[in-house]
Amino acid sequence: MRKASILYGELVAGILTETDEGEFIFQYDQDYLDLKDCQPITLTMKLRPVPYVADRLFAFFEGLIPEGWLLDIASKNWKLNPNDRMGLLIACCGNCIGAVSVQPIETENE
Repeated sequence: MRKASILYGELVAGILTETDEGEFIFQYDQDYLDLKDCQPITLTMKLRPVPYVADRLFAFFEGLIPEGWLLDIASKNWKLNPNDRMGLLIACCGNCIGAVSVQPIETENE
């Protein structure tokens, strides 16, 4: 299982999880939802306390991953398979252009 904190600006907006079964879960942080002026990370993932669940990485997060020659450089630099979308997201998206960034969460298995 791999997890990452999803930040909106400096605030933790939620947690993205890839389960051992290959399922993806995004859950907004309740403290973030309790803020009076919180914003959704994307218009396709409205603010809600119920987690979003999918069998592949959500399109919004896919859009943060580099493409083309930059993807080639990132894959070779971090020795990641270009099909390891969660690995690429964690490795490459800690300092994205825009309000959203991704920070890895270390688990006991790592």
